[in-house]
Formats: sequence, structure tokens, C-alpha cells
Amino acid sequence: MRLIIVSGRSGSGKSTALDVLEDNGFYCIDNLPAGLLPELAERALLETELLQPQVAVSIDARNLPSQLKRFSELLDEVRGRNIRCDVLYLDASEETLLKRFSETRRRHPLTNDQRSLAEAMVDETKLLSPIIDRADLKIDTTHLNLYQLRDTLKLRLLNQPEPGTAYLIESFGFKRGMPVDADVVFDVRCLPNPYWKPDLRDFTGLEQPVQEYLAAQADVEDMYQDIFAYLHKWLPRFAASNRSYVTVAIGCTGGHHRSVYLANRLGQALKPLLRNIQIRHRDLS
Repeated sequence: MRLIIVSGRSGSGKSTALDVLEDNGFYCIDNLPAGLLPELAERALLETELLQPQVAVSIDARNLPSQLKRFSELLDEVRGRNIRCDVLYLDASEETLLKRFSETRRRHPLTNDQRSLAEAMVDETKLLSPIIDRADLKIDTTHLNLYQLRDTLKLRLLNQPEPGTAYLIESFGFKRGMPVDADVVFDVRCLPNPYWKPDLRDFTGLEQPVQEYLAAQADVEDMYQDIFAYLHKWLPRFAASNRSYVTVAIGCTGGHHRSVYLANRLGQALKPLLRNIQIRHRDLS
């Protein structure tokens, strides 16, 4: 059985996550009381007609605070039954969440006459801290539109050929912000930038002209070798510490050339050495 617990602050994309999981064969339950989690898992194991049942539940700030405080205990109880259970936590910057609420005119579940929207968001983070602490995968949706979020969820949650640590090698541009869900970050802005070559500016790090240019730069090769040696040595140690998801982010200025080239090259080189290597280029879409 596979169980995915979806949580996050209101407006971060939890409904989209449940929709994606439901479209991919998961039985989904929104706003499950946390205290029912072990019972739900037990019933799914005993009563399902499926050989490999897949269940996804949303647990968020609409729960009773007393049940949220028990989340870690409840999660351990579920996992103690040898159920594969992933905890997904979605979040976004407060500015982004405020904008989303103003655009949709939805009411935040914690707002009232004495509590503003901004105050409710702060309280929500405190309430969800037991879930945040136990989250296996955190996704920052600040810079993701609906379609990018769907693709990210499919890549991280559903594109795992076998159990074990899922590694994501991700390129990004610092001008759009650093991924807050990254475990390891490499800054490659010190390398020669194809953007300043007029004949290369419109290409990306996935295309041959940029790849040939960067491959010919000694500093780029040195950076690649150093990062590869670090990842080759230390990524297996992450897996040994029972991490379900590890994100390695490689950033340049715009996220189109240097970081894309290195992330793609590193990902391809690591695939034969590690299981579940995924590659994503955040700012190419």
C-alpha cells in the first residue's frame, strides 16, 4: 500500500495535488481528521479490492489543534504497519499567498473578525509545524503556475520506478529566487555566461551551441568535476539516513544556460550510479 499525506498552507496548491493524485489512481480524501489516519490505513489494507492500494489524504489547519500536535505519533503508528507513507508539504511566499487569496476572494479558514489574513497565515504555520517537521518532500509553489505544479508533482511523487530515495537535480535562476525546498545549492554564476554572446543568447543549456561553448571553458569543466565528485560521494549518504527525497539545486543568473547545462550533465552522469535520478529545469518553461 502507498499512502500520501498532503499538507500545506491555504492557497499553496493542496487541491491541485489531490486532483493530480486522483487522476493517477489514488483514492483521495480531503480534510481528514488526523486522528483517523491509523484507522484509515488499517481499513485500506484489510478491505481494499486492489492488490496495491493507493490512498492520498489532505491534513491541514482545518484539523483540531490537539490532533495536529499528535501528528508525529500518528505517522509513526502508520509506518509501524509497514505502509509506505510519504508526507508532502506545499508552501509559497506570504506575498504570493496573499495575492492568490485576493484574486480568488476565498476566505482563509483561520480568519475571523479579530484575525487578519496575514495573522492567520502566521498562525497556520505554527499549527502545521508538526507536519512541517516530518515532511518528506517540500515543494515551494511561489513561482509555479497550475501546469508547472502538476508537472512537478508528477515528477517528484509519481515518477519513481522503485522505492528509495528520489533525487532531483534542478536548475534555476537566482533572479526568480532560490528554491526554498532545496537540500543542497550550488551557485555557478562565476562561470562564463553565454547570455553575453549574441549568437548564443536565444539558445538554452539543452541545445548544442551552448553546450559546445560551455564544454570548451576550463572553469566550467572544473566546476562540473568538483560538483560531480561531491554528489557522487555524499548523495548515497543522504539515502543511508532514510531520506525519501533529496533536491540538488544549481543556479545561475537567469536559469537558462549555465545551470541548465550543468544540471542536465550531472543528472545524466549520476543516473547509472544512483536509482531514481530526476532532472528538472525550473525556469525554462
